[in-house]
Amino acid sequence: MFDKKTKSYTDLLGKTNRIVEGTIIKGDIVSPADFRLDGHLIGNFESKGKLVIGPAGSLAGDVQCKNCDIEGKYKGKIQVAELLNVKLKSSVQGEVVCGKLSVEPGADFSASCIMKPNSKSNQLNESSVTEKKA
Repeated sequence: MFDKKTKSYTDLLGKTNRIVEGTIIKGDIVSPADFRLDGHLIGNFESKGKLVIGPAGSLAGDVQCKNCDIEGKYKGKIQVAELLNVKLKSSVQGEVVCGKLSVEPGADFSASCIMKPNSKSNQLNESSVTEKKA
């Protein structure tokens, strides 16, 4: 009567991938889950989840993700659908397109930035504008 679906091993662990410190990857990464980078990536990164670049991590390439925390070094073009957090000792160089931006004092943020609200808030704003006109 009540069929419970068994969760996969990755569901139980929270679906977080990790590249450890000292690892260097040259190439592109596509991941449906959250990702933590404490090593070095030279290439592009795409995820439907959150990207965390740890204090020892670095990424040189283009990024597309839902949310992002940068504690290490980043150089390239990054597109974050929701929130980009740039932490205290981090370095960001290049182009940034994000929904919301948080930069802690002391961070090196040398990037052009375009802020675009996510599509859900756009739809809400458009419907409220339509209601006000009617």
